[in-house]
Amino acid sequence: MRGALEEMCWATAVSERLDAADAAADVAGEVQRALGGKPDLAVLFCTGAYGPNLPLLSERLYGALGGGVLLGCTARSVIGGGREIEGRPALSLMAARLPQVSVRPIRVGGDGFPRGTDAWCDAFDIDVAARPHFVLLADPFSSHVEALVQQLDGDFPGAVTIGGLASGSDRPGGNALLLEQRIHSDGLVGVALWGNLVVDGVVAQGCRPIGEPMFVTRCRGQLLTELDGEPPMERLRRLFDVSDARDRALMQSALFLGIEMGSERHEVRCGDFLIRPLVGVDPELDALAVATAFRDGMVVQFHVRDARTSAEDLEERLTRYRETPGPGGTPRGALLFSCLGRGRGLYGAADHDSNAFRRHLGPLPLAGFFGNGEIGPVDQRSFLHSYTSSFGIFRPLSSI
Repeated sequence: MRGALEEMCWATAVSERLDAADAAADVAGEVQRALGGKPDLAVLFCTGAYGPNLPLLSERLYGALGGGVLLGCTARSVIGGGREIEGRPALSLMAARLPQVSVRPIRVGGDGFPRGTDAWCDAFDIDVAARPHFVLLADPFSSHVEALVQQLDGDFPGAVTIGGLASGSDRPGGNALLLEQRIHSDGLVGVALWGNLVVDGVVAQGCRPIGEPMFVTRCRGQLLTELDGEPPMERLRRLFDVSDARDRALMQSALFLGIEMGSERHEVRCGDFLIRPLVGVDPELDALAVATAFRDGMVVQFHVRDARTSAEDLEERLTRYRETPGPGGTPRGALLFSCLGRGRGLYGAADHDSNAFRRHLGPLPLAGFFGNGEIGPVDQRSFLHSYTSSFGIFRPLSSI
């Protein structure tokens, strides 16, 4: 935490140089020039090509950046400098000068919290009254991310948690998580941030609702057995019969269920649903299995996804964010955690989500990666998602 006369500042840099020492010097020098000094927080995303030299890379970065908290992970593709660099070696560094903000490193191993603790506040000595926000990077093979995020949400009501699951390897033990000068292959790493800081979460789930909202009238765990008093498959068959050709095709390949998260509102918009995939059918009960737990009285609606609906949802979410600014200062920087299923493979062109972000918010420093899962809020609660783009947008709580 530094003096009150300084302004919050974020900067990002990208390098495609394969030599780890050269790449570290490039990005460290660029962000320090942009910041006008040493950062309090730096977040590194690098492809697997740097994996063997990650100890050298982290050592050089940590030394060059002057001792602020260094956080990072390996990824298949990285985002930075207005570009989404897919399918080739690259690293992206985001750094921030954060006056009047406390930065607390977080490490949870694959076996859970440190011995003797069972809550986030106890494990990391974080005061709930400080109203912290969190950035988490996790290994998809060893970390119980969904349960940890749910517990974090319960321990710190109102906190915004963003992050992603590393994607640098498709085998257990192959991903690398970086925290300060240590490299881990399991669990999760992250930071808690509190003080003169607001984190705005914008999650584009890329889906469009079809049909009408329905009440869950009977369920058992993840199994839906009645919607509005009828078998779910019967509702789905009738919806298929009245849908147009495009929606019929999507229902056979890209059908999801949305769970409405703000039942007190009179108007429900597409971004107010938590999207979950269908995982199976029980033919005897005419029931649907969905990757979430249900309770009677929930409001749900079928959704579909393709490139067009994903682009439209992203535009709608960013428009809503731009047109309804919250209290506090203006945005200074952002992190983007995007699904491996998006990017060029979905849209047929590079830099789609980064370009959309710049159209709405200007040349704000933006960095991130394409991951195996994304963490972000829906209706003021944080969840683990798939197929989304989850933005964390940082701004001061009060302008100096």
